[in-house]
Amino acid sequence: MSEPSALRSRLEALTREIVKFGAVGGAGVVVNFAVFNLVRHLTELPVVRASIVATVVATGTNYVGYRYFAYRDRDKHGRTRELTLFLLFSVVGLVIENGILYAATYGFGWDSPLQSNVFKFLGIGIATLFRFWSYRTWVFRALPAREAVETAESFLTDDSPLPSGASRK
Repeated sequence: MSEPSALRSRLEALTREIVKFGAVGGAGVVVNFAVFNLVRHLTELPVVRASIVATVVATGTNYVGYRYFAYRDRDKHGRTRELTLFLLFSVVGLVIENGILYAATYGFGWDSPLQSNVFKFLGIGIATLFRFWSYRTWVFRALPAREAVETAESFLTDDSPLPSGASRK
């Protein structure tokens, strides 16, 4: 494969990854804001605590989306390690997201519902950059090239079953 083709292929793969990550993340943002505003309006929890509850709910939703949609082709060995790292990096993202909301609310007194939503959105945006980098680098790691090829070609071996109606050439 020529260098421009390889670069194009890598950029296309990265674009697909970003789109999938964004789709799952977008759904998570909807969950996050829905839970945040429901908790704020239905309970007496302070704004940052309501945000933390919402972030935790969205994080659970996002894990399912990332594992089974965005990164379903990634290494599936070591789920305990994967989940531990996911939770660790999610906590860092939670601190980033809610630290910004905390600073706006308690540092500057910007705590109207509109201001809270704006700073929550800003916090989510900054935390998302961190999460994208950390999840793709450490949590949902790509299979090593050799293992990926072996996995992809495993259906060609003589001892693997073929789908009904298929024949080996």
